Amino acid sequence: MAALAYTGGKREINYYFSVRSAKALALGAVLLLTACHAASRRYRGGDTCEYLLSSGRFLGEKVWQPHSCMMHKYKNSEAKNCLIDKHVVFIGDSRIRQLFYSFIKLINPQVKEEGIKHGNIPFEDKSASIKVDFLWYPEVNGSMRQRIKSWTEGSVAKPHIIVVGAATWSIKIHNGSNEALAQYKINITSIAPLLEKLAISSDVYWVLQDPVYEDMLSESRKMITNEKIDAYNEAAVRILNSSSRNSKAKVKVFSVSKLIAQETIMKSVDGLHLPESSRDTNAMILMNVYCNKIMKPIDGSCCQPQPPLTLIQKIAFCFFTLSIIGYLIISLIHRNNYRKNKSCTDLESGEEKKPAISTPNVSTLEMLLHCFCKLGLIMTYFYLCDRANLFMKENKFYTHSSFFIPIVYILVLGVFYTENTKETKVLNREQTDEWKGWMQLVILIYHISGASTFLPVYMHIRVLVAAYLFQTGYGHFSYFWIKGDFGVYRVCQVLFRLNFLVVVLCIVMDRPYQFYYFVPLVTVWFMIIYATLAVWPQIVQKKANGNCLWHFGLLLKLICLLTCIYFLSYSQGAFEKIFSFWPLSKCFELNGNVYEWWFRWKLDRYVVFHGMLFAFIYLALQKHQMISEGKGDPLFSNRVSNVLLFISIVSFLTYSIWASSCKNKTECNELHPSVSVVQILAFILIRNIPGYVRSVYSSFFAWFGKISLELFICQYHIWLAADTKGILVLIPGYPMFNVLVSTFIFVCVAHEISQITNDLAQIVVPKDNSTLLKRLLCIAGFFSGLHFFSAMQDQSRH
Repeated sequence: MAALAYTGGKREINYYFSVRSAKALALGAVLLLTACHAASRRYRGGDTCEYLLSSGRFLGEKVWQPHSCMMHKYKNSEAKNCLIDKHVVFIGDSRIRQLFYSFIKLINPQVKEEGIKHGNIPFEDKSASIKVDFLWYPEVNGSMRQRIKSWTEGSVAKPHIIVVGAATWSIKIHNGSNEALAQYKINITSIAPLLEKLAISSDVYWVLQDPVYEDMLSESRKMITNEKIDAYNEAAVRILNSSSRNSKAKVKVFSVSKLIAQETIMKSVDGLHLPESSRDTNAMILMNVYCNKIMKPIDGSCCQPQPPLTLIQKIAFCFFTLSIIGYLIISLIHRNNYRKNKSCTDLESGEEKKPAISTPNVSTLEMLLHCFCKLGLIMTYFYLCDRANLFMKENKFYTHSSFFIPIVYILVLGVFYTENTKETKVLNREQTDEWKGWMQLVILIYHISGASTFLPVYMHIRVLVAAYLFQTGYGHFSYFWIKGDFGVYRVCQVLFRLNFLVVVLCIVMDRPYQFYYFVPLVTVWFMIIYATLAVWPQIVQKKANGNCLWHFGLLLKLICLLTCIYFLSYSQGAFEKIFSFWPLSKCFELNGNVYEWWFRWKLDRYVVFHGMLFAFIYLALQKHQMISEGKGDPLFSNRVSNVLLFISIVSFLTYSIWASSCKNKTECNELHPSVSVVQILAFILIRNIPGYVRSVYSSFFAWFGKISLELFICQYHIWLAADTKGILVLIPGYPMFNVLVSTFIFVCVAHEISQITNDLAQIVVPKDNSTLLKRLLCIAGFFSGLHFFSAMQDQSRH
């Protein structure tokens, strides 16, 4: 009864909620969210600088998350490059002095907080010609006004950045009197026009006063209350920019410091001054406000304008637009013809005639345009998510619960959708799809949770990536060995399915091919496997069965391959020379060199070879009937199976213990290529030795496994954000609901792209050799044109 209820429940779910209905729901959600975000930006404003300066929340204790955008963590070298030849001035009291020190430590971390407390403090970095001055003006009075006025006079050089703020001294000196507040309003009213005038050519920030922790204040500061501070802040906000409401030249009000202080002032040493971590956050916010538009960091979306469309992106937009128009026209023509033919009857027989069959060329064209029509709409969503400033983005923040709890959820779902396999061979299609599926889901959770900062998780994820490459070696070797098919059609089919989506994204998202590093990796390894087996003498299973010496010939090929891998892994110069030749350099360079490509290739350099070797040994054992693959039967005899199973479990756990005890990422990465195969082989044996385990699989995981490549690539832009550095926010304020909605849309898009790729593969890569040759010439022409426009684009940028 339980089994019947379980099966019936799954059927009921599948009946009421099909993939087609899910995609329709996802499309509706995208349209609704796009309209809502567009309306919100129109009526509330889309200036992320305003959000950065005024709102946000803490992720954990020390990580500040601005509302709707990502904050970049500037290194010293980046800060210097941004502020080169700049003059920055901080004017105010001891709180502004704290902010001054935190700011200059971003330029030079060796600076110590020394000098006159109640006096001016200069700082200069001669290597970058940066000047940062602190000017001691603890009250908003005539002296401060005179200093600011001096910068508005024509002959005096104006600072590029001016940070002003003061109030607590006025409260303290005048014992919190109302007369002092009235005088503060008069003084700030006289200063405001001068600041607004400076804001035309400089960045001017007025820092609102942070709250105090009243219980910790000394007796001499007891009159500084949060009520008084709020009154002074309210006056400053009301008066500043009052004369330039409709002007772009405005003094930027730095109010976010108040929010940060509300969470951290309890950790203050005296109840007045912020703890170091809080003022460091304020300094980093200042750096982001000014530098993001100059440095344009990928993970700093706050204050960054939308990048202009490149020439290639404009051409792609025109192409997809024409495809959509062409498809609509052809669909209307075919629908009218169908209606005419349907209404036409045979007058003699009285029977209705069958509709006229479309010519193959027209149906192929319609299918092609239909695919490009859907792809164009999907690419529009990609662009809106990760290039336009329509949707929000947030930084990642890792906690153990954010990684491990979703893992438990998907494990339960995977077990719920357990079914019997159609065949019980080792690593059968259903099992490999299941393997790829659960690995991909774990990798997705790893990426969105930011778990790369936790080394034990990172090392285990590295094994999952290695396992993908192991399957590449195993699968392609098995195909070539058994089928002996080294034709161009097979090669083109594989290359098209692997690279189609990435090529489109390189065009639409303006990213280099190597940016999507996994696809170049599996593409190169496929070509290496093909070259190894296709080069003379071609040794396949059929030939080897006739003469056992051919097995030794194949082993010799594999040894040569291993030798080449070993040589290239320890000869960076030779590797870089190979991939620095045009046109390979165009594909494998990232930031002007191929080091990143060498690092990625080297990290899992042996695992594809291990996959090929495993396939060879397994197929040899299968051929000689040394393993039992019947339903429910153990793979070997009971005694051998139990021993191998015990060794596999011990090996699996031993690797996990080693990976969990890693202290240094660099050292562990050096060992990883040689030892990752231990856990991979252990998993394969644990999964396949017991017959009852080999006879079942999770259809839930297998479904995701069939679209694992699309999931891996699509996550870059429509699930994560800022090229994987952050998280896409479709529904702000509700993190869990946002992840659910964005994940649902993301999976539907990945599935649709998988279907589009399969449909286009049948058209672009036909089986007929003469037609295939023509298509290859067209593809060569396409890439030549792409290279030409890319060269024009680079020239215009420079």
